[in-house]
Amino acid sequence: MQILTYNLNGIRAALKNGLLDWLQTTPADVLCFQEVKATPDVVDLSGFRELGYELAGWHAAEKKGYSGVAIFSKIKPDHVVEGCGIPAYDSEGRVLRADFGDITVLNCYFPSGTSGDVRQSVKMRFLADFFVWVNELRKERPNLIICGDYNIAHTEIDIHDPVRNQKSSGFLPEERAWMTEWFANGYTDAFRFMNPTLRQYSWWTYRAGARGNNKGWRIDYISVADTIKDRIIAARQYNDAVHSDHCPVWLEIQ
Repeated sequence: MQILTYNLNGIRAALKNGLLDWLQTTPADVLCFQEVKATPDVVDLSGFRELGYELAGWHAAEKKGYSGVAIFSKIKPDHVVEGCGIPAYDSEGRVLRADFGDITVLNCYFPSGTSGDVRQSVKMRFLADFFVWVNELRKERPNLIICGDYNIAHTEIDIHDPVRNQKSSGFLPEERAWMTEWFANGYTDAFRFMNPTLRQYSWWTYRAGARGNNKGWRIDYISVADTIKDRIIAARQYNDAVHSDHCPVWLEIQ
């Protein structure tokens, strides 16, 4: 199974920027999109069907043009669940689950705290609540793959300027500590597991030519439960994909 996760920063904009042409030459069975910023009724999905993908699930935010996650798949999932059962997060379209045999894929868009203290508090509550929720789900579905935009750069190798960003949301000590606890609690960062020293980023601000100068952050992850870590075949990022301010992350797993 090949899984691709991609924060599109608007699915309609990404389609205009050539997303379907790029997918034509990119191997993936399951597509996990974040920040779709739309509902499926206002998006032309025919191009995905022509590539062999069916819409497996779409969890939109209540607020129009905001957040939202979607899964397209060439493999029919056995079970799909929208949300995590916590209204504050489900109203923002942050979590979508799809079961494929013994594997459960979670497509997640973690809150950002960059707009100020209020949203940073929401983000920290989400991290705490999500940790508990996933660990409960793991009792029932142990072989988890948690894809998406975590909005956190974990270590100094994951950000272009760790010193000057120590007080920036997304690289705060408490956020990084959460990531460390997350990976110590039975999950593996697939990209870092396969590329221990590779310095690559997955998001660049649109300001000041950041992408051209590769001044980025690695905030998009595929976490694999340790129960299936030995089934990882390959993991990489597609830094050449420019349909968004993020780039896709890709996993091949047995």
